[in-house]
Amino acid sequence: MIERSERAGPALVDVRMHLARPDRPVVARVVENRRCTASAKAAAFVRHITFDLSGTVLEGQFVAGQSFGVLPPGLDDKGKPHKLRLYSLASPTVGEDGQGRIVATTVKRNIVEDPVSNKLHLGVASNFLCDSQPGDEVRLTGPNGKRFVLPADPGAHDYFFIATGTGIAPFRGMLLDLLAAEVPSRITLITGVAYASDLLYHDELVSHALKHPNFTYLTAISRERQPDGAPPMYVQDRLGREIDRLGEILASDRSLIYICGVAGMELGIFQRLTDVLDTEARQGFLEIDPEVAQNTATWDRWMIHKQVRPTRRVFLEVY
Repeated sequence: MIERSERAGPALVDVRMHLARPDRPVVARVVENRRCTASAKAAAFVRHITFDLSGTVLEGQFVAGQSFGVLPPGLDDKGKPHKLRLYSLASPTVGEDGQGRIVATTVKRNIVEDPVSNKLHLGVASNFLCDSQPGDEVRLTGPNGKRFVLPADPGAHDYFFIATGTGIAPFRGMLLDLLAAEVPSRITLITGVAYASDLLYHDELVSHALKHPNFTYLTAISRERQPDGAPPMYVQDRLGREIDRLGEILASDRSLIYICGVAGMELGIFQRLTDVLDTEARQGFLEIDPEVAQNTATWDRWMIHKQVRPTRRVFLEVY
């Protein structure tokens, strides 16, 4: 039997969706294309790319947390148009320009070596975008997504944003929305990458943390020691290490958890939440079959939404 939490999720901000569909995309122009890793020597190639939506049906229509579709040019090896690829909005609701005309996303080049042929396979959409130059045209669709957004009353909640890699994109936009609104909320961002050089928007986030006492920025480096000398860790390890100062916030009914990144990351986070929170606090976020609640080490990600179910106070977007 599943334990049921009585705590309902928040009402969410209203959004518009599918104004530009794949059969009727808009044509946007690239404004800026720059690296957004902490170092130019980062192991990953990740870029912050902005698009001008002026004069299209998408101008001013996005809400932080939504995504848009990209239709790369050309045909696949079967002679069919390349498939649409969704990218999270990395901009606040007002856009990069404050008017909703310029929006951004965070793109990692997809480069994979075939273990048999030793040939490189390049992601069609990611490399098309990363190669783009200011002035280039890109076909876009959207907006997409209505749940991975902020509440209609953002100041009524505290926030835990947990990201891996380019999963930080929607949180950049949400954070900028919250800071601009000067809400009294406590905001914590935990971001995980393989190496410190791979941290995305690092200087920008450090600057926000210094200016806004209600914003806490934490990193988790999985393949090298942390800047403070701590051992390598994943985002759930950082959550566990910081529980003494974060536990009180997590125990509050005000708190919401947003998770974005590679599929599978959510399992470790749910395991750690179950291990470190008392039953009452944990039930605000997870409804767990009592038969598995006592041994999180046996969990696998296929149990999520079945024996381990996030409540409406958890927002999950994995890819």
